[in-house]
Amino acid sequence: MAYEYQSDHALSYFPCRYGKSKLLFRGPKKRLDGDYVAVLGGTETYGKFVENPFTDMLEQRLGTTVANLGCVNAGPDVFIGDEVVMDICSHARVTVIQVAGAQNLSNRFYAVHPRRNDRFLKASKLLETIYRDVEFNDINFTRHLLSTLESNSADKFLMVRQELKDAWVARMTTLLAKIDSKVVLLWMADHAPEDNFAQTGLQADPLFVDREMLEQVRPMVDDIVEVVAGHDEVDAGYERLVFSELDAPSARQMLGAVAHDRVAGALQGVLSDLL
Repeated sequence: MAYEYQSDHALSYFPCRYGKSKLLFRGPKKRLDGDYVAVLGGTETYGKFVENPFTDMLEQRLGTTVANLGCVNAGPDVFIGDEVVMDICSHARVTVIQVAGAQNLSNRFYAVHPRRNDRFLKASKLLETIYRDVEFNDINFTRHLLSTLESNSADKFLMVRQELKDAWVARMTTLLAKIDSKVVLLWMADHAPEDNFAQTGLQADPLFVDREMLEQVRPMVDDIVEVVAGHDEVDAGYERLVFSELDAPSARQMLGAVAHDRVAGALQGVLSDLL
């Protein structure tokens, strides 16, 4: 059985900020006046429901400070717009970037909240023209938006999907250009990048990102680490998560503690050579 509690705060994340950044990260806050590794990412990097996330395990194994700069539901936009985070990454010995999905970034069709990237702000005139019969005022989140667009017209949705893929490559290129340190991309998912085309619906994470997109940004990074968690590993990892009863559905969406173990091991070897 997973550890379940009635409290909505079953696990303390010791939220903290660095400098003047408005972003809240998982603590405890780290001192960054010596050598350290910076890790950017979304919900998995943050370690939601994970008592000992891969960032903590990595710090223990490397003997080097690891700053967890993961934000729940974050896409590239949230980091590009934060100069404090970009400065932390540029002064790190190595920056690890968890590959995020393409849905949570602003593009030609819609805008997202600058810090809470899963929040849909508004549709562009172009999207309103293409989807004249969609009521955008009733939509608050990007996945809700995309599911609405796809169900409205599968053919039109192909344009939206391609726009998001193109925007992801462009935004990742911008993000990587702003970081002066060595960079390692982390693919952390329940499927390999080349299998993304086979994922049905809009639940696969990182959404819409595939092998071709990773190869486009590969020249800008020092390495790409891929960890694919099998279904048995996800189930076993779920049993080790810490969450409240109300959070059980959300916990089921996570890769789990076993995946974090594997990520820590995979990154340890690569980072040891780069530090």
